[in-house]
Amino acid sequence: MTSTATTHEAFAHPALFYRTEQEYTQQTVTFLREGLSRGEPVAVAVPGPNLELIRTGLGGDAEDILFLDMTEAGRNPGRIIPKVLRGFADAHPKGRVRIIGEPIWAGRSAVEYPACAQHEALINAAFEGRAVTILCPYDEVRLDPQVIADARVTHPTLISGEGRESVSDAYDWQAVVDRYNQPLAPAPDAAAFSYSREDLPAVRRFSLAQSTRLGLAGDRLMDVELAVAELTTNSVIHGGGRGTLAVWAEREQLVYEVRDAGRLTDPLAGRRPPEPGQLGGRGLMLVHYVADLVRLHTGDDGTTVRFYLSL
Repeated sequence: MTSTATTHEAFAHPALFYRTEQEYTQQTVTFLREGLSRGEPVAVAVPGPNLELIRTGLGGDAEDILFLDMTEAGRNPGRIIPKVLRGFADAHPKGRVRIIGEPIWAGRSAVEYPACAQHEALINAAFEGRAVTILCPYDEVRLDPQVIADARVTHPTLISGEGRESVSDAYDWQAVVDRYNQPLAPAPDAAAFSYSREDLPAVRRFSLAQSTRLGLAGDRLMDVELAVAELTTNSVIHGGGRGTLAVWAEREQLVYEVRDAGRLTDPLAGRRPPEPGQLGGRGLMLVHYVADLVRLHTGDDGTTVRFYLSL
Protein backbone atom coordinates (compact mmCIF):
# COMPACT_ATOMS: atom_id res chain seq x y z
CA MET A 1 0.00 0.00 0.00
CA THR A 2 1.40 3.39 -0.92
CA SER A 3 1.17 6.38 1.39
CA THR A 4 0.17 9.17 -0.99
CA ALA A 5 -3.27 9.40 0.61
CA THR A 6 -1.82 10.41 3.98
CA THR A 7 1.10 12.72 3.22
CA HIS A 8 -0.88 15.98 2.91
CA GLU A 9 -3.33 17.79 5.15
CA ALA A 10 -6.50 17.22 3.12
CA PHE A 11 -9.04 14.57 4.01
CA ALA A 12 -8.27 11.13 2.54
CA HIS A 13 -10.92 8.46 2.04
CA PRO A 14 -9.57 5.35 0.30
CA ALA A 15 -11.50 2.12 -0.25
CA LEU A 16 -9.63 -1.16 0.17
CA PHE A 17 -10.92 -4.01 -2.02
CA TYR A 18 -9.81 -7.35 -0.56
CA ARG A 19 -10.54 -10.96 -1.51
CA THR A 20 -8.82 -13.02 1.21
CA GLU A 21 -8.12 -12.78 4.93
CA GLN A 22 -4.42 -12.53 4.09
CA GLU A 23 -4.97 -9.48 1.86
CA TYR A 24 -7.21 -7.91 4.48
CA THR A 25 -4.72 -8.41 7.28
CA GLN A 26 -1.67 -7.35 5.29
CA GLN A 27 -3.16 -4.10 4.00
CA THR A 28 -4.91 -3.02 7.19
CA VAL A 29 -1.90 -3.78 9.40
CA THR A 30 0.41 -1.91 7.01
CA PHE A 31 -1.95 1.07 7.07
CA LEU A 32 -2.12 1.09 10.86
CA ARG A 33 1.61 0.63 11.44
CA GLU A 34 2.31 3.51 9.07
CA GLY A 35 0.07 5.70 11.21
CA LEU A 36 1.70 4.57 14.43
CA SER A 37 5.16 5.27 13.00
CA ARG A 38 4.06 8.85 12.30
CA GLY A 39 2.66 9.34 15.78
CA GLU A 40 -0.94 9.55 14.54
CA PRO A 41 -3.86 8.56 16.80
CA VAL A 42 -5.31 5.37 15.31
CA ALA A 43 -8.69 3.66 15.65
CA VAL A 44 -10.26 0.56 14.09
CA ALA A 45 -14.03 0.04 13.76
CA VAL A 46 -14.71 -3.19 11.85
CA PRO A 47 -16.88 -6.31 12.39
CA GLY A 48 -15.77 -8.56 15.25
CA PRO A 49 -14.04 -11.37 13.29
CA ASN A 50 -12.02 -8.79 11.34
CA LEU A 51 -11.05 -7.06 14.57
CA GLU A 52 -9.37 -10.29 15.63
CA LEU A 53 -7.53 -10.60 12.31
CA ILE A 54 -6.12 -7.11 12.76
CA ARG A 55 -5.26 -7.59 16.44
CA THR A 56 -3.41 -10.80 15.67
CA GLY A 57 -1.58 -9.22 12.75
CA LEU A 58 -0.46 -6.24 14.83
CA GLY A 59 0.84 -8.23 17.76
CA GLY A 60 2.20 -5.87 20.42
CA ASP A 61 1.39 -2.81 18.30
CA ALA A 62 -2.31 -3.36 19.02
CA GLU A 63 -1.89 -1.85 22.50
CA ASP A 64 -1.80 1.70 21.11
CA ILE A 65 -4.98 1.42 19.01
CA LEU A 66 -8.66 1.92 19.84
CA PHE A 67 -10.73 -1.09 18.69
CA LEU A 68 -14.52 -0.98 18.20
CA ASP A 69 -16.82 -3.72 16.93
CA MET A 70 -18.67 -2.03 14.06
CA THR A 71 -21.58 -4.47 14.30
CA GLU A 72 -22.35 -2.81 17.65
CA ALA A 73 -20.95 0.74 17.39
CA GLY A 74 -22.20 1.12 13.81
CA ARG A 75 -25.30 -1.08 13.84
CA ASN A 76 -27.17 2.00 12.67
CA PRO A 77 -25.05 3.51 9.86
CA GLY A 78 -26.43 6.95 10.72
CA ARG A 79 -24.53 7.15 14.00
CA ILE A 80 -21.11 6.15 12.62
CA ILE A 81 -20.10 9.67 11.56
CA PRO A 82 -21.06 11.55 14.74
CA LYS A 83 -20.33 8.87 17.34
CA VAL A 84 -17.53 6.72 15.92
CA LEU A 85 -15.59 8.78 13.37
CA ARG A 86 -16.14 12.33 14.63
CA GLY A 87 -16.04 11.03 18.18
CA PHE A 88 -12.47 9.81 17.70
CA ALA A 89 -11.24 12.57 15.38
CA ASP A 90 -12.63 15.38 17.54
CA ALA A 91 -10.91 13.90 20.59
CA HIS A 92 -7.56 14.33 18.76
CA PRO A 93 -7.75 17.80 17.19
CA LYS A 94 -4.01 18.26 16.66
CA GLY A 95 -2.33 16.56 13.71
CA ARG A 96 -3.61 13.82 11.42
CA VAL A 97 -5.90 11.07 12.66
CA ARG A 98 -6.10 7.62 11.04
CA ILE A 99 -9.15 5.34 11.17
CA ILE A 100 -10.25 2.07 9.59
CA GLY A 101 -14.03 1.93 9.27
CA GLU A 102 -15.86 -1.06 7.74
CA PRO A 103 -19.58 -0.20 7.79
CA ILE A 104 -20.70 -2.71 5.13
CA TRP A 105 -20.28 -6.43 5.65
CA ALA A 106 -21.90 -9.60 4.33
CA GLY A 107 -25.14 -9.94 6.26
CA ARG A 108 -26.21 -6.30 6.06
CA SER A 109 -29.82 -6.41 4.90
CA ALA A 110 -31.35 -4.82 1.81
CA VAL A 111 -33.25 -2.49 4.15
CA GLU A 112 -30.00 -1.35 5.78
CA TYR A 113 -27.91 -0.96 2.65
CA PRO A 114 -29.21 2.40 1.32
CA ALA A 115 -28.35 3.98 4.68
CA CYS A 116 -24.89 2.37 4.51
CA ALA A 117 -24.21 3.72 1.03
CA GLN A 118 -25.36 7.20 2.00
CA HIS A 119 -23.12 7.05 5.07
CA GLU A 120 -20.07 6.27 2.95
CA ALA A 121 -20.91 9.16 0.63
CA LEU A 122 -21.53 11.64 3.44
CA ILE A 123 -18.15 10.94 5.06
CA ASN A 124 -16.67 13.06 2.27
CA ALA A 125 -18.79 16.06 3.26
CA ALA A 126 -18.37 15.52 7.00
CA PHE A 127 -14.55 15.54 6.86
CA GLU A 128 -13.82 17.86 3.95
CA GLY A 129 -10.63 19.81 4.65
CA ARG A 130 -9.75 17.90 7.83
CA ALA A 131 -6.48 16.09 8.44
CA VAL A 132 -8.11 12.67 8.74
CA THR A 133 -7.60 9.44 6.80
CA ILE A 134 -10.44 6.89 6.83
CA LEU A 135 -9.76 3.56 5.12
CA CYS A 136 -12.90 1.55 4.27
CA PRO A 137 -12.44 -2.17 3.49
CA TYR A 138 -14.78 -3.99 1.08
CA ASP A 139 -14.96 -7.77 0.67
CA GLU A 140 -15.04 -8.29 -3.12
CA VAL A 141 -15.97 -11.96 -2.73
CA ARG A 142 -18.92 -11.77 -0.34
CA LEU A 143 -20.46 -8.39 -1.09
CA ASP A 144 -22.91 -7.75 -3.92
CA PRO A 145 -21.35 -6.26 -7.10
CA GLN A 146 -23.55 -3.17 -6.68
CA VAL A 147 -21.94 -2.52 -3.30
CA ILE A 148 -18.49 -2.63 -4.89
CA ALA A 149 -19.64 -0.35 -7.71
CA ASP A 150 -21.05 2.16 -5.20
CA ALA A 151 -17.77 2.12 -3.28
CA ARG A 152 -15.98 3.31 -6.40
CA VAL A 153 -18.38 6.27 -6.48
CA THR A 154 -18.08 7.16 -2.78
CA HIS A 155 -14.28 6.86 -2.49
CA PRO A 156 -11.84 9.05 -4.45
CA THR A 157 -8.96 6.61 -3.92
CA LEU A 158 -9.02 2.84 -4.52
CA ILE A 159 -6.55 0.29 -3.11
CA SER A 160 -6.33 -3.30 -4.29
CA GLY A 161 -5.67 -6.32 -2.10
CA GLU A 162 -2.07 -6.25 -3.31
CA GLY A 163 -1.69 -2.62 -2.22
CA ARG A 164 -1.90 -0.92 -5.63
CA GLU A 165 -3.40 2.54 -5.33
CA SER A 166 -5.37 4.37 -8.03
CA VAL A 167 -7.71 7.31 -8.46
CA SER A 168 -11.39 6.43 -8.94
CA ASP A 169 -12.74 7.73 -12.25
CA ALA A 170 -16.30 7.16 -10.91
CA TYR A 171 -16.01 9.34 -7.79
CA ASP A 172 -19.17 11.44 -7.27
CA TRP A 173 -20.37 11.08 -3.68
CA GLN A 174 -23.37 13.38 -4.13
CA ALA A 175 -24.77 11.02 -6.79
CA VAL A 176 -24.99 8.21 -4.23
CA VAL A 177 -26.68 10.44 -1.65
CA ASP A 178 -29.29 11.38 -4.25
CA ARG A 179 -29.75 7.84 -5.64
CA TYR A 180 -30.54 6.35 -2.24
CA ASN A 181 -32.86 9.18 -1.20
CA GLN A 182 -35.63 6.75 -2.08
CA PRO A 183 -39.34 7.17 -1.30
CA LEU A 184 -40.31 4.70 1.40
CA ALA A 185 -43.24 2.37 0.69
CA PRO A 186 -46.42 3.07 2.66
CA ALA A 187 -46.65 1.41 6.05
CA PRO A 188 -48.37 -2.03 5.88
CA ASP A 189 -51.45 -2.26 8.13
CA ALA A 190 -49.91 0.10 10.67
CA ALA A 191 -51.56 1.81 13.59
CA ALA A 192 -51.36 5.55 12.85
CA PHE A 193 -51.83 8.83 14.71
CA SER A 194 -52.08 12.23 12.99
CA TYR A 195 -50.95 15.04 15.29
CA SER A 196 -50.45 18.77 15.60
CA ARG A 197 -48.87 20.86 18.36
CA GLU A 198 -51.55 20.20 20.98
CA ASP A 199 -51.32 16.44 20.36
CA LEU A 200 -47.63 15.97 21.19
CA PRO A 201 -48.21 14.39 24.63
CA ALA A 202 -50.91 12.14 23.15
CA VAL A 203 -48.76 10.95 20.25
CA ARG A 204 -46.01 9.95 22.70
CA ARG A 205 -48.53 7.96 24.74
CA PHE A 206 -49.79 6.35 21.52
CA SER A 207 -46.24 5.28 20.57
CA LEU A 208 -45.67 3.68 23.98
CA ALA A 209 -49.02 1.89 23.94
CA GLN A 210 -48.39 0.45 20.48
CA SER A 211 -44.83 -0.54 21.40
CA THR A 212 -46.03 -2.43 24.46
CA ARG A 213 -48.80 -4.11 22.47
CA LEU A 214 -46.26 -5.30 19.90
CA GLY A 215 -43.84 -6.71 22.48
CA LEU A 216 -41.30 -4.01 23.27
CA ALA A 217 -40.29 -3.67 26.92
CA GLY A 218 -37.74 -2.25 29.33
CA ASP A 219 -35.28 0.48 28.42
CA ARG A 220 -36.27 0.30 24.77
CA LEU A 221 -39.54 2.00 25.68
CA MET A 222 -37.53 5.00 26.86
CA ASP A 223 -35.75 4.99 23.47
CA VAL A 224 -39.14 5.06 21.76
CA GLU A 225 -40.38 7.94 23.86
CA LEU A 226 -37.22 9.98 23.22
CA ALA A 227 -37.12 9.34 19.47
CA VAL A 228 -40.84 9.95 18.92
CA ALA A 229 -40.72 13.13 21.01
CA GLU A 230 -37.82 14.51 18.96
CA LEU A 231 -39.31 13.67 15.56
CA THR A 232 -42.84 14.81 16.27
CA THR A 233 -41.61 18.06 17.82
CA ASN A 234 -39.51 18.65 14.70
CA SER A 235 -42.67 18.15 12.61
CA VAL A 236 -44.51 20.83 14.58
CA ILE A 237 -41.62 23.30 14.45
CA HIS A 238 -40.09 22.63 11.03
CA GLY A 239 -42.50 20.32 9.18
CA GLY A 240 -45.59 22.38 8.60
CA GLY A 241 -47.03 22.16 12.09
CA ARG A 242 -48.36 18.62 11.86
CA GLY A 243 -47.49 15.07 10.89
CA THR A 244 -48.43 11.39 11.10
CA LEU A 245 -46.81 8.67 13.20
CA ALA A 246 -47.24 5.03 12.19
CA VAL A 247 -46.05 1.98 14.17
CA TRP A 248 -45.85 -1.65 13.06
CA ALA A 249 -43.91 -4.89 13.47
CA GLU A 250 -41.61 -6.12 10.72
CA ARG A 251 -39.78 -9.41 11.20
CA GLU A 252 -37.92 -9.10 14.55
CA GLN A 253 -38.18 -5.31 14.72
CA LEU A 254 -40.65 -2.57 15.42
CA VAL A 255 -40.81 0.23 12.89
CA TYR A 256 -41.76 3.84 13.66
CA GLU A 257 -42.44 6.26 10.84
CA VAL A 258 -42.97 10.01 11.01
CA ARG A 259 -44.21 11.80 7.88
CA ASP A 260 -44.59 15.57 7.62
CA ALA A 261 -44.46 18.41 5.10
CA GLY A 262 -40.95 19.60 5.96
CA ARG A 263 -37.88 19.24 3.78
CA LEU A 264 -34.34 18.57 4.96
CA THR A 265 -31.84 20.65 3.02
CA ASP A 266 -28.72 19.68 5.01
CA PRO A 267 -27.45 16.25 3.91
CA LEU A 268 -25.57 15.94 7.21
CA ALA A 269 -28.61 16.62 9.39
CA GLY A 270 -28.45 14.27 12.35
CA ARG A 271 -24.82 13.35 11.62
CA ARG A 272 -23.08 16.56 12.63
CA PRO A 273 -22.34 16.83 16.36
CA PRO A 274 -23.49 20.16 17.79
CA GLU A 275 -20.91 22.81 18.49
CA PRO A 276 -20.16 23.63 22.15
CA GLY A 277 -22.91 25.86 23.47
CA GLN A 278 -25.20 25.21 20.52
CA LEU A 279 -28.90 25.28 21.40
CA GLY A 280 -31.03 22.73 19.57
CA GLY A 281 -30.02 20.75 16.52
CA ARG A 282 -29.70 17.44 18.37
CA GLY A 283 -33.07 15.81 17.67
CA LEU A 284 -32.33 13.66 14.63
CA MET A 285 -28.87 12.80 15.97
CA LEU A 286 -30.45 11.46 19.17
CA VAL A 287 -32.75 9.30 17.05
CA HIS A 288 -29.69 7.91 15.25
CA TYR A 289 -28.07 7.14 18.61
CA VAL A 290 -30.97 5.12 20.06
CA ALA A 291 -32.22 3.36 16.90
CA ASP A 292 -30.86 0.21 15.26
CA LEU A 293 -31.50 1.72 11.83
CA VAL A 294 -32.80 5.01 10.43
CA ARG A 295 -34.09 5.38 6.87
CA LEU A 296 -35.00 8.81 5.54
CA HIS A 297 -36.52 10.31 2.41
CA THR A 298 -36.90 14.03 1.80
CA GLY A 299 -38.29 15.91 -1.20
CA ASP A 300 -40.64 18.65 -2.32
CA ASP A 301 -43.64 16.78 -0.93
CA GLY A 302 -42.20 16.39 2.58
CA THR A 303 -39.96 14.20 4.69
CA THR A 304 -40.32 10.66 6.01
CA VAL A 305 -38.14 9.39 8.85
CA ARG A 306 -38.41 5.70 9.67
CA PHE A 307 -36.53 4.21 12.61
CA TYR A 308 -36.20 0.56 13.64
CA LEU A 309 -35.80 -1.04 17.06
CA SER A 310 -35.03 -4.72 17.56
CA LEU A 311 -37.42 -6.59 19.79
